[in-house]
Amino acid sequence: AGQALETVPPMPHQYRGDWISAVFIMSRTPLRETMQARLDSGRTMKLLSGAPTVGALVELCEQNYRLVLNLAPDLVAFSGLQRSQPHGTAALHLDVLEQTSYTTLVRLTHLFLHDGRPDPDPDIHLRLYHDARQSEVISLRQSILPLERLYHHPGLEQKWRANQFVSRWLQFCLLQGHLFRAQPASTASRARSADPVPA
Repeated sequence: AGQALETVPPMPHQYRGDWISAVFIMSRTPLRETMQARLDSGRTMKLLSGAPTVGALVELCEQNYRLVLNLAPDLVAFSGLQRSQPHGTAALHLDVLEQTSYTTLVRLTHLFLHDGRPDPDPDIHLRLYHDARQSEVISLRQSILPLERLYHHPGLEQKWRANQFVSRWLQFCLLQGHLFRAQPASTASRARSADPVPA
């Protein structure tokens, strides 16, 4: 239902720098005080700075599940493409690809224009397990951090680093004020069909 992500007009490539800079900064410094009111930031930073163990990975997946639900509290009511763009930010696209009784498969991305073509970056597919309250990184493509561009058959180290990246980026999106809320069908249709406003 709704507009396909491939048909959304992309943003100019230079707006990519906002999230790139922020994710680098968040990987090296404590979270801002504004995050503390919204997330358990001390626990988050402990997770992100810890060693990759199975137990720590499970906890990080639980944290990422909560971050996604902070972005989209009405996620289980969504279908198709949703869009969030607080003033002065790059548009964030949430594409609900599959809803089942216990899981939701989503794609989260910014869509930029690069060399005349749409370029989603980062481009993240997550499966949310609502019974276990965990998220799983199904695929991850991004351009700037030292991760493999394609996320196939990962081991513990790759899963840990991928989930660290997802956590930092989701936190950045929350700090920017992104929020997806269920809307009446007519309102949602108009929002999906509107062109993105440049940041």
